[in-house]
Amino acid sequence: IRAFTSIAEKKLPYDVVFILNQYFKTMGKAVEVSGGKIDKFIGDGVMALFGIQKSPKEACLSALRAARSMSEGIQDLNFHLKEDLENPIKIGIGIHIGKVILGDMGYADSKSITAIGDSVNTASRLEGLNKDFQSELLVSKKVLDFAELDSINFISEKVNIKGRKEPLSIFIIKNASQLNLPLI
Repeated sequence: IRAFTSIAEKKLPYDVVFILNQYFKTMGKAVEVSGGKIDKFIGDGVMALFGIQKSPKEACLSALRAARSMSEGIQDLNFHLKEDLENPIKIGIGIHIGKVILGDMGYADSKSITAIGDSVNTASRLEGLNKDFQSELLVSKKVLDFAELDSINFISEKVNIKGRKEPLSIFIIKNASQLNLPLI
């Protein structure tokens, strides 16, 4: 969520929890309906995994469908919370594909299946870069290539990602609800 601190500082803790739970429900449904798996909720963010048992093409298309569904869900959530929010909730989404280490990590009862690695970090960095581009979705070229989508309608850019040596080719999508994707 963009600027969540400014939303939270003007609300009672109970109201913040209510808004966050509505947001998590909206994001969770978007991910699950699109074939992904919620990895974790981190503060006001969500980490989701796609392609655990799918081809790279299917994984990329699922992640893009989830992004579109998240965007549509936020529009609906903003409509329902318009009396409770000074400004509509805005989100940033980052999508990248690559090899990860997937496994049961943690300690004792706090263990869960999660992914770690450069691709996870890159997706997270892309999410954060949405602020700079005033966009809702940043997706690596690699994702669109695997998804076999035409990128002609998207703005492209090369960005430096903290922790990576080479610039990354990305596509900037201002409104993820406008993604035109093939039917399942």
